[in-house]
Amino acid sequence: MARILVTGGAGFIGSALVRHLIANTDHEVLNVDALTYAGNLSSLDPVRNSNRYRFAKADVCDRDRIAALIAEFRPEVITHLAAESHVDRSIDGPAAFIETNLVGTFTMLSAALDYWRALEGEEKERFRFHHISTDEVFGALGGEGYFTEETPYDPRSPYSASKAGSDHLVSAWHHTYGLPVLITNCSNNYGPYHFPEKLIPLMIIKCLAGEALPVYGKGANVRDWLYVDDHVRALTTVFEKGTPGESYMVGGRSERTNLAVVETICETLDHIRPRDDGKSYRDQISFVADRPGHDFRYAIDASKLERELGWHRQESFETGIAKTIRWYLDNEAWWRPILARTYSGERLGLKTA
Repeated sequence: MARILVTGGAGFIGSALVRHLIANTDHEVLNVDALTYAGNLSSLDPVRNSNRYRFAKADVCDRDRIAALIAEFRPEVITHLAAESHVDRSIDGPAAFIETNLVGTFTMLSAALDYWRALEGEEKERFRFHHISTDEVFGALGGEGYFTEETPYDPRSPYSASKAGSDHLVSAWHHTYGLPVLITNCSNNYGPYHFPEKLIPLMIIKCLAGEALPVYGKGANVRDWLYVDDHVRALTTVFEKGTPGESYMVGGRSERTNLAVVETICETLDHIRPRDDGKSYRDQISFVADRPGHDFRYAIDASKLERELGWHRQESFETGIAKTIRWYLDNEAWWRPILARTYSGERLGLKTA
């Protein structure tokens, strides 16, 4: 049993991690989230009554508030997930990404370092600062090859540049100050409770609404898809067993073109929720102008994580996407208020300057 402070715990991956920790471990969890547009406390409904779960509304850029929460909770692990994460939004408004992803990470590191330095004995030895990042920091791959822990950084969007910078800050705090850090870089996540601006939930919801399914360019861009529950098991494995100062790649070994992902969603819905007119949802696919600077391919080699820490994915893309689609069909009460209040499915990322 340990005390785990999770930043961004009301977001997609963060809430999945909190639910996993409460349901499958004995850890005590403090969820720290600013509840910006993608933060949703209803994603924590399954665990909100647990006596091992607490929530605190706070911005990771608020140094005094963060320091006070750390001092009160006395975490043995800080898992830092709070981030602006949507590439299209970073094109339209990069300033928020610099503030949250860079300044926020610096603030967390600064507070964590002061806290860690004051610890003694086993408490100091056990402490970990775990930073969760993305494969997008490595840029684009061609038709072959994989990102590994040795791949040079080459970010191409304001989002990935901000995450690359935060990775470097975390690494620097380890090398300069000795802070025991861990870094994980993951491939594209999907699954339940995913904010509907992202590809998979957006396509599911637009299918159900009878709207056009906008596919960027020719839909040939490739991503490696990782079911979110597999990812949070990996995160838990890393902060429980990982070596301080090391980074670990987390991938699903499930490469698909964007068009293939959309077609899979259409074909699955054709079987479990057919259109009233008997036609295929594939008829709703439309091709739109590509995203500026759209990276061609991401793919992760997770061998280090598998070999050294014993983690392996449990869901294939086929099983994961089926579970995801079924969840969205069964949980309109979660996503319909988002469409009404926060995001109605409009195209983002069209600004070029």
